[in-house]
Amino acid sequence: MKYNTIIVRFGEMSTKGKNKRDFINSLARSIRHSLKENENDYEMIIRHDHIYLNLKNEIDDLVNKLKDISGMYSFSLALKIDQDLDNILDTSLEILKNEEGNTFKIRTKRIDKSYPFISDEINRKVATLVLRNTDKKVDVHNPDTLLDIEIREDGAYLFTETVKGMGGYPSGTIGKSLVMLSGGIDSPVAAYLLLKRGVDITCIHYASPPYTNSGVIDKLEDILHKLTKYQTKIKLYVIPFTKIQEKIYEVSPEGYPITIMRRMMYRLASRLAKRLKINCLANGESIGQVASQTIDSLNVINEVTNMPVLRPLCTYDKVDIIKISEQIGTYDISIRPYEDCCTIFAPVRPKTSPKLEECYEIEKKFDFEPLLEEALKNAELKIIKD
Repeated sequence: MKYNTIIVRFGEMSTKGKNKRDFINSLARSIRHSLKENENDYEMIIRHDHIYLNLKNEIDDLVNKLKDISGMYSFSLALKIDQDLDNILDTSLEILKNEEGNTFKIRTKRIDKSYPFISDEINRKVATLVLRNTDKKVDVHNPDTLLDIEIREDGAYLFTETVKGMGGYPSGTIGKSLVMLSGGIDSPVAAYLLLKRGVDITCIHYASPPYTNSGVIDKLEDILHKLTKYQTKIKLYVIPFTKIQEKIYEVSPEGYPITIMRRMMYRLASRLAKRLKINCLANGESIGQVASQTIDSLNVINEVTNMPVLRPLCTYDKVDIIKISEQIGTYDISIRPYEDCCTIFAPVRPKTSPKLEECYEIEKKFDFEPLLEEALKNAELKIIKD
């Protein structure tokens, strides 16, 4: 089927009230950015229920360019024609003649209620014509081809394919979050899920040279390049964590270093977020996946910040997380054999139910405030662009 129009649907955005127009305009900007190399190949028409892209020329790889835009629920590659019934009948027959398969179904929506033929009448007329002129049969339950016909005031739209989009909200419409990015499998997926919900991300990573290899930073940059498909520019703050980590292992009893280390990470992230005017933190924590992610551990670690902490993977299991990481192209990067500070310094028997009072006593053994400020002062900023 040769198409000349793209129908873009909003999905969840349709439930918005007075600010719905702002969300739609943000989605339109995202579409323009995705098709920036094709700005002369289409005309965009924005309406309250859909966005239409009237194509002047073919656009290479159009489906892949559109399906990764957050805020777009689905889109259809459609043929727009005039409302004349004979034209609709002839065009429908031509489309179905060229479609593979032996069965079909017609589904008409009469959005323009002034149109003189009701939906069921159009369905029957089209089906009768196809049955008389082809060997195809009607199957209303599981057809090989579903032909949708939408009658609107400006014409009739015919399509046989609907592509599922990314869903969620358009980029940057919900707010900002500082994401704790490790370089493993989980945190890039968490970042992606935030982007899908319209949250702009800035990232923070804790580096412990010479214990950690510079290959970890290369991993992070490559991961973020994958995510610039959804946010065109991402800032990464690399925090020198070696001095803090060495001191933690010097003063902490067996089982507590990871808990104290995570508390320090949360302190650093909270301070950086406030300086950047970012109102929440996020990470790839999943309940029970490791010792520091039990309910008791999360409660003790979270105690050092009053900022909201978003955990998009909270209830995901590892198989589902890996599946998403493969889908977005970060999995093969994440499994490169360069370990981060959490992996290298992992204790043999970490505490799964640490006590807050015990953490207080451990943290009294060293003056960590100057170390935190020194780490923030020496942070390295990397900007990853699309």
